[in-house]
Amino acid sequence: MNKNNISEQIFYVGVDDKDLDLFESQYVIPNGVSYNSYLIMDEQIALMDTVDVRKTDEWLDNIEQVLQGKKPDYLVVSHMEPDHSGSMKAVAEKYPNMKIVGNAKTFSMLPQFIDLDVKNREIIVKEGETLSLGSHVLQFIMAPMVHWPEVMLEYEQTEKVLFSADAFGKFGALDADEDWACEARRYYFNIVGKYGAPVSALLKKAANLDIQTICPLHGPILKENLSYYMDKYQVWSSYEPEDQGVLIAYASIHGNTEQAARKLAEILTEKGAAKVVVSDLAREDMAEVIEDAFRYNTMILAAASYDGGVFPCMESFLNHLKSKAYQNRKVGILENGSWAPSAGRVMKTALEGMKNITIVEPVVTIQSTMKEVDMPKLEALAEAILQ
Repeated sequence: MNKNNISEQIFYVGVDDKDLDLFESQYVIPNGVSYNSYLIMDEQIALMDTVDVRKTDEWLDNIEQVLQGKKPDYLVVSHMEPDHSGSMKAVAEKYPNMKIVGNAKTFSMLPQFIDLDVKNREIIVKEGETLSLGSHVLQFIMAPMVHWPEVMLEYEQTEKVLFSADAFGKFGALDADEDWACEARRYYFNIVGKYGAPVSALLKKAANLDIQTICPLHGPILKENLSYYMDKYQVWSSYEPEDQGVLIAYASIHGNTEQAARKLAEILTEKGAAKVVVSDLAREDMAEVIEDAFRYNTMILAAASYDGGVFPCMESFLNHLKSKAYQNRKVGILENGSWAPSAGRVMKTALEGMKNITIVEPVVTIQSTMKEVDMPKLEALAEAILQ
């Protein structure tokens, strides 16, 4: 029996992808990613989602091994993003009598991705409707904008399993030996983070269900201590800090701004900061730094001035923060400029366009290199950020 199977009648048929370098062509995945799919074997058989086209053949083999000559009656489509719908055409053609279950938005979006005639095959479901497979009953839960408009979840009432689409997912293949929270947090804030309100609405629906198992479309099946995962999502979706600490994100050209950032980290540690994380925006994974920006309650931006603005990697970071709805934080600013400092102005303007951001004073300016005369200003910024 596959160790990833849910029960004697709910089987895991997904696949790992360890060859992909960038998830969605932007997120580094050193331990790969899983494309999860499930089979419910009952009087009628339901296939829960497909996988990326990169893994179609392996996935179809997994399905055949479980079916043992039987054929699925339904394909349930939770999410139309290509990493989950990419093999839909292949499986629909392989099993031409299989009905396709989705909501109205699913079927309006389907032709944009797949050249597939679903006339006489589509079953359109709405919020709260059910589909009986025999002893198993699927209840459909609409989850628009978590994180696409057509997303829906399915709650299997008998075994109390929540098929959660991209919710509660994470980067990493299923055999990756890594902490769930770290990669789930990076996944959440970079992919779902903008949609906190819809996620909160979904959590309210989930609170009314007796959930014993969560089956996401990426990452491990969750069976133990489910309140831990629910609590994490509650914090993340509310944009409240998860931990006390200071992220110092710096953008340095020749190393001088970096030197000031690291000195500031020393001062913060000496003054009792619970945690100080220093990140080089020019070299570190941007998604990791975004993760930390949302994780901690305070942040300091340190950047060199550049072409009358700010060094490009800081500009990119600020754009990422805005697009992911960064909010409810205290932020300090340190700029470096040799003749016409401009980074501070650009960073402050960007932060002022975000929700509920407190910009602490003083905004510190150093000129070219950090000097002894700058120490009191760094001390003052450290004290202000920790207040």
